[in-house]
Amino acid sequence: MEFAVLIQARLGSSRYPEKILKKIDHRSIIEYMIDQILKILPRNTIIINTTSSKKDDLLVKEIKQKKISIFRGSELNVLSRYIKCAKKFNVKNIIHLTSDCPLVDINLILKMKKIFLNKKIDYLANTYPPDKSTFPDGTDIEIYKYQSLLKLQKLSNLDEDKEHVTNFFWKNKKIFKTKIIKNQKNLSSFKYSVDYKNEVTLLRGILKILKKEKIKPNFENIVKIIKSKKNFYKISNTNLKKFKLNRKDLY
Repeated sequence: MEFAVLIQARLGSSRYPEKILKKIDHRSIIEYMIDQILKILPRNTIIINTTSSKKDDLLVKEIKQKKISIFRGSELNVLSRYIKCAKKFNVKNIIHLTSDCPLVDINLILKMKKIFLNKKIDYLANTYPPDKSTFPDGTDIEIYKYQSLLKLQKLSNLDEDKEHVTNFFWKNKKIFKTKIIKNQKNLSSFKYSVDYKNEVTLLRGILKILKKEKIKPNFENIVKIIKSKKNFYKISNTNLKKFKLNRKDLY
């Protein structure tokens, strides 16, 4: 496959276990995300990249109902899991998404895919590295070559690079040709990814308004909704600060 979406997913989150199975409308978080991506990409180009841990048996059971491809690999060595997954499905270029970003902007995926092809680069992102991001936390998209992933594996034996697969790309710009896309307005102070329990409430509220007012679920409209509701803004703002304190490896 020229391009495939590999969605990193597992139920063993330390901050909020089984979060991606929580209902946000008539669907779970992971179901909603899959349904959105199916609007723009063929079913056979979407792969759930999960672990071989028994904890994720429940996730696999739910995904099978969606008739989406599944790959199971190492829980700790995420780099190995991505390489083996891409190899099995013969993926040339990986669109790397995470299941805790269910409201990822599908049109942004298409835009970035086009940029990646035109610029002939190794790695493209919109929210990484985080200190350079101008997009909301919850829109995370990374695109990179399978061959670049193999090169990364040869260059690093650090456990942190095996766990946080793509950090090595943007920390080694002399080795890899990387690019981060910029939004005209800096919206990086907003968060609607799912790390904490009250963010499920936030997602439910956002989706309810999107459906009621028939608004396109792009990141600009989602930010407008968060800004318009005091309780939404409080959840977004408070949790972004909390997340930054917990992830000092990124910030």
